[in-house]
Amino acid sequence: MLLAFVWGSSFILMKKGLESFSNAQVASIRIFAGFIFFSPFFYKNLKYLKKENIRSLLIVGFVGTAIPAYLFTTAQTQINSSLAGMLNSLTPLFTLIIGWLFYRSHITFRKISGIALGLIGAMGLIYRGTSSLSSINFYSLFVVLATICYGLTANEIKSRLKEMDGLLITMFGFMLTGPVAACLLLFETFPDPASDPNLLVNLIYVLLLALFGSVLALILFNNLIKHTPLLFSVSVTYLIPIFAILWGVIDGESISLVQLLWMGVI
Repeated sequence: MLLAFVWGSSFILMKKGLESFSNAQVASIRIFAGFIFFSPFFYKNLKYLKKENIRSLLIVGFVGTAIPAYLFTTAQTQINSSLAGMLNSLTPLFTLIIGWLFYRSHITFRKISGIALGLIGAMGLIYRGTSSLSSINFYSLFVVLATICYGLTANEIKSRLKEMDGLLITMFGFMLTGPVAACLLLFETFPDPASDPNLLVNLIYVLLLALFGSVLALILFNNLIKHTPLLFSVSVTYLIPIFAILWGVIDGESISLVQLLWMGVI
């Protein structure tokens, strides 16, 4: 429940950050702030970094943390935070598919049925419940791609990082991706504080996003993966839309009955 609340709140924080910063800036600040947070603890824990784990940690850092951060902020330039939260619930479906295809996970007919239902619900959300292909918001597909990244990362942690603590997994992921985010920030043009009175407030939202939506959420999620069945741990994303919708409504977003029905299918 704590993880669902923290992750469900991250979509509205992204929305606030995007009011002053570009999608690339929000994502890069988010990753670099996580890097700064873990930097004081890195050297002390470097002894736990093993050569055979580097490949998996690169997947965790880039595929599970950095790439989704950029995909979500890009998507939220064109879709609202509630819809992004709804689509995030595709993560268990892709976790099952990727586990079956690449990690030799056992899959049953009941699980296949669930995958099919979830995909139908997600396509309904993307389609917006209308009858014209031109109405599809293709920015929603960035969120779908992010959930594929989460599905791959969850399987990688469960299969190949069993011996490593969830906190260390999160820290090493940020230490690998933080320098890349810092380099990207060097080439960004930031808004003028004089022309944007909400710049400082929105920067605080982005930093809260980094601290809670990335650092805390990933520590909780990585530990959940290690200590519970994989399907149970990734099913937290089914609770995330509830909190994302609540924050969206508080912020004045409109939620249609059709969207709620498609979420019900998921």
